[in-house]
Amino acid sequence: MGNPTGFLKVDRALPADRDPQKRLVDWQEVHEHMPEGEIREQASRCMDCGVPFCQSGASQYAPKVAGCPVNNLIPEWNDLIYRGRWEEAIQRLHRTNNFPEFTGRVCPAPCEGSCVLGINAPAVTIKHHEYAIIERAFKEGWVVAEPPAKRSGKKVAVIGSGPSGLAAAAQLNKAGHLVTVYERADRIGGLLMYGIPNMKLEKHIVERRVDLMKEEGITFETNTEIGKDIATQQLQQDFDAIVLATGATAPRDLPVEGRHLNGVHFAMEFLSKNTKSLLDSTHKDGQYINAKDKHVVIIGGGDTGTDCVATSLRHGCKHVTQLEIMPRPAEQRAENNPWPEWPKTLLVDYGQSEAIALQGDDPRQYQVMTKKIEADEQGNVKAVHTVNIEWVKADNGGMRPSELVGTEKVYAADLVFLAMGFLGPEQKVLEDLSVETDPRSNAKADYDKFDTSIEGVFACGDARRGQSLIVWAIDEGRRAAREVDSFLMGESFLP
Repeated sequence: MGNPTGFLKVDRALPADRDPQKRLVDWQEVHEHMPEGEIREQASRCMDCGVPFCQSGASQYAPKVAGCPVNNLIPEWNDLIYRGRWEEAIQRLHRTNNFPEFTGRVCPAPCEGSCVLGINAPAVTIKHHEYAIIERAFKEGWVVAEPPAKRSGKKVAVIGSGPSGLAAAAQLNKAGHLVTVYERADRIGGLLMYGIPNMKLEKHIVERRVDLMKEEGITFETNTEIGKDIATQQLQQDFDAIVLATGATAPRDLPVEGRHLNGVHFAMEFLSKNTKSLLDSTHKDGQYINAKDKHVVIIGGGDTGTDCVATSLRHGCKHVTQLEIMPRPAEQRAENNPWPEWPKTLLVDYGQSEAIALQGDDPRQYQVMTKKIEADEQGNVKAVHTVNIEWVKADNGGMRPSELVGTEKVYAADLVFLAMGFLGPEQKVLEDLSVETDPRSNAKADYDKFDTSIEGVFACGDARRGQSLIVWAIDEGRRAAREVDSFLMGESFLP
């Protein structure tokens, strides 16, 4: 704690965002950069708080209690930033997080939700400090490939190249195993590549890390779907262990009239096709769902819904509306949502701020249920019919939606995107391997063990826990790697 009174004298500040009107004409990242002196000043706000709740995320309590799932040494590297010791800061950061350039951009920062300063003042800007450390480290040339000194001769297959698969691969490679990562898409990164738009995570950032991993000896196989291009059983014969890191990519559907009309799409189809076309041809190939001059209705909230808002605006849509079935969050923490729980408060994310700048109001409509989707004469979507709801207690003690008579409304719509979350992993690989699943269709494997019902097959990330945060995926990939290493070698020295 270099400045014992920093938290008393310095107000929270973040880098400015680029002007919404200007950034809507490109696909570059939203945020500006902050001078080093201001970053160091912000780091001085970190307190000598005794128990650093910021770094104490624990799976059994998530997501109710906040804190960093990978247990980043946050107070340590905040102090090192303040003192200008950046190279030591990246060494501390890489001890717990393989990919701070990803979490520093797209993690919702549960660490800040449990910052002790946040009890009675705005939290320390932890997420931005993580970003600043890793980008300074890349700029200075401190991040270099570190291949293992010797190989174990053991071979591990990782199915899926999202954050959990990459984290598992990186750690297993450090232990000296020969790791091959299989990805069915044409580029490595999974959710990082095709699930998150470019303006939140530019893809050269992902490729920069993947290139380092290749230098370290990891093999990547793209355009390879396990169970189709390679028999699942063949993988069992060729490898000493298998890690399932396929993610939770089965989307939640909307069983209403008109669901299968032309113009109704799952959100991830919209986002992934957009990014692929952008990377392949800067949209010249036309191989994407274009929202230009169209009324867009997004059903569902969360990050995916926000990304659909922002992508539609960049296409030049006529208008965008986002329908959320849940109530509008409170402006401040409620009494039943105390620190250090994750604050369930209203956020205006980058997509909503862009819509406000362009359309004049927040695109989100709360406590709205979709009743049907209307077609025109050609079978294309024409409108979305809704009704407002309130949440009432059900007989089983839970909450259920109750329609409010007289609140029916019709929204014009040329495109409808379903952004209602995901049900779990796709089942083919699990079925091929005869892996037992839990009641939510995830691969059944205990946290901190990660071994499935089939010997030598492990599961981590969203494929095991269901839809979650990138930082949880990284945590699970790292922990699963340690268990795989122990399985192969009898013990493990991985962190």
